[in-house]
Amino acid sequence: MAGYKRDQGRTARTVVFWALLAVAYFGATSLKSFLIGFESLNKPLVESVKRVPVLGAPLNAAFLLGVVFFALASYAVYRWCERPKTADLLIETEAELRKVTWPSVQEVVNSSLVVVFCVLFLMAFLAGADWFLARISRVLLFGGS
Repeated sequence: MAGYKRDQGRTARTVVFWALLAVAYFGATSLKSFLIGFESLNKPLVESVKRVPVLGAPLNAAFLLGVVFFALASYAVYRWCERPKTADLLIETEAELRKVTWPSVQEVVNSSLVVVFCVLFLMAFLAGADWFLARISRVLLFGGS
């Protein structure tokens, strides 16, 4: 990606660009799927060519509108990523992430086990408290039955 501060924050900018492009692709395919429901947009544009040769997708207005949406969204994402304010944020984010001390695999496993056991203990305690309070309220409200 060329443009504002080319060589700085390359990883963060590339990851954000491709992630937003994946969202744009999902939006374009969703739009195409929605537009196929309309009869007038589902007809082939050219009778001699019913499918796009390489993609195998039906050549209709719904497909073309999806492609146009994806192209415009791709351009908008590219321009957004190259804005100085956005680019500076991503550059600073990558610089800060390089300073982070990441835990080892053993530390992650140990911490995860502690969390799982605490959640299980809390779940058992709350279930027991719920059962006990339900018994007490039944005795108070219905006279012990």
